[in-house]
Amino acid sequence: MDIEKNLDGEKLTVKIIGRLDTNTSPELTESLKEDLPDVKELILDLSDLLYISSAGLRVILSTQKTMNKQGSMVIRNVQDMVMEVFEATGFTDILTIE
Repeated sequence: MDIEKNLDGEKLTVKIIGRLDTNTSPELTESLKEDLPDVKELILDLSDLLYISSAGLRVILSTQKTMNKQGSMVIRNVQDMVMEVFEATGFTDILTIE
């Protein structure tokens, strides 16, 4: 997995590339911890996310809870396979997906 971050003031865009699973979730968690305290708007770009496991879903849910307290989080460009996981788990009801 690769992570590309673009911080513009209080707006952070994070592009996740590859697989978000048990092995890579801790890396994303640590990467987000670095920047989230100063962020009011978080955009997760999943255009190149090919796979997400339950561990990846936990990271996204935890991040959503954090952003609910300090701003907003939007998920964009979700691939069909990942969207199926979001739909099956009910995440489409709790996440803002564009």
